[in-house]
Amino acid sequence: MSSIANWSYTAKATIWRKLAGKDENGDPLGYAEPEIILCDYEGGLSKRIGSLGTEIVVNNTVWTEALAAAGDYLLIGESTETDPVRAGADEVRQVIRYADTFERLADDYAILTGV
Repeated sequence: MSSIANWSYTAKATIWRKLAGKDENGDPLGYAEPEIILCDYEGGLSKRIGSLGTEIVVNNTVWTEALAAAGDYLLIGESTETDPVRAGADEVRQVIRYADTFERLADDYAILTGV
């Protein structure tokens, strides 16, 4: 972790990473065990119209050095619940990558969750 990230990412969030692949019925395999990450966050940033005309509401934006992917689930705060939906987590909709401008140790990510 860069010294700047160490200073700025002081909040905790829980991430459930979507497991790769599908079972014999074609259903998703579920999610990995919850993982606690360091972050900072802001709630309720914006609304936009998607390419198919559906409205996507950004619930939270989380800044962190931990990479996530669309389809993962994220909850601000700590949780040991194995089911992200039951824990109240939001689905990761988009991840934006930013360079570590000052130290070049680890990139930063803006993780946008939506409902």
